[in-house]
Amino acid sequence: MASPDQDLAPVLDKDGVRLTVDDALATVTLTNPAKRNAQSPAMWRALAEAGRALPGSVRVVVLRGEGKSFSAGLDRQMFTPEGIPGEPTFTDIARRDDAGLDATIAEYQEGFTWWRRNDIVSIAAVQGHAIGAGFQLALACDLRVVADDVQFAMRETSLGIVPDLTGTHPLVGLVGYARALEICATGRFVHAEEAVSSGLANLAVPVEQLDGAVRDLAAALLAAPRDAVVETKALLRGAGGRTYDEQRAAERQAQARRLRDLAGVGE
Repeated sequence: MASPDQDLAPVLDKDGVRLTVDDALATVTLTNPAKRNAQSPAMWRALAEAGRALPGSVRVVVLRGEGKSFSAGLDRQMFTPEGIPGEPTFTDIARRDDAGLDATIAEYQEGFTWWRRNDIVSIAAVQGHAIGAGFQLALACDLRVVADDVQFAMRETSLGIVPDLTGTHPLVGLVGYARALEICATGRFVHAEEAVSSGLANLAVPVEQLDGAVRDLAAALLAAPRDAVVETKALLRGAGGRTYDEQRAAERQAQARRLRDLAGVGE
């Protein structure tokens, strides 16, 4: 993919992650195309730092990967006995007590958790491979626009581990339990047509049109009043955990806030 943010001075540029900000639009780019944007703990820390570095003006965040693949998953060096220099090996992590193991995985997950904050809408622009951790990073976003060459796959189970980078909850929410189980347990590829029909992706376009389609979607999101989008997103995010009547009440409360705000009337 071409880089739509290449003329902007980066707010953050480290460990395979670049953050640029253009007023209300931020772009997070995975910048290691030579390794198909393979992921490492350093990248996860940089992703978490990018979330903390977002200015308050940002309303929409686009996540993209340079090169032919969005992200091919974990850096395979993590699976070797020597691991990645400066990082604990899988064996080192496995030898920690329950609290230490839990804390390590929780730290890794932080790079995946901020994309659904109510004050932003996040869009993953996905081309080529989005495998394992790459699939989960795309799932971390609110919306997904995919190229027609996309290949989603959840390969963790095939490697004897489980998806643990926050991807299981959104996957089940998008495609349902049965299909999510089948996708994870078989490790098979999900291509563009199925991604759209199953709800994994909002839109599929030819790869050369991906940047343009994402820009159009971002512009449409930015055209709506910010506070209304924030309230609507909060309503929708909470809907799954509420009963029908609880959701009706939440709608009334949110609308009351909006009407008072628009009318300049204090509560």
